[in-house]
Amino acid sequence: MEDNNNLLGGAGSSSSSINGEMMIKEQDRLLPIANVGRIMKQSLPQNAKISKEAKETMQECVSEFISFVTGEASDKCKKERRKTVNGDDICWALKTLGFDDYAEPLQRYLHRYRELEVDQRANNNSNHHQDTDH
Repeated sequence: MEDNNNLLGGAGSSSSSINGEMMIKEQDRLLPIANVGRIMKQSLPQNAKISKEAKETMQECVSEFISFVTGEASDKCKKERRKTVNGDDICWALKTLGFDDYAEPLQRYLHRYRELEVDQRANNNSNHHQDTDH
């Protein structure tokens, strides 16, 4: 099962163990502030400014929210003896935690994403067969 904190920290995630418990560095626990700022900016008028404090506050909130939801999904996977948290688990966790308004659009997105993935594989396979037929 993927560590919830690695999902937030990306490739350079690091941690250390103290008495068997994982201690995660603060920067590895949070979403990158540049990404948070970029998303915030998209929701505001073009001339709006966002303070560093507002970005940091939002960074803390969204990172905590992701950990909360992912933790619930991870618990479900542990109970089912599965090692991988998938999109359906996240949707389930959102509903379980009372975030139905987020779960339904995410479920639709996930369905479309999977359809596109199947289409892309089919196209790649047909292109590969065309290339080898010559």
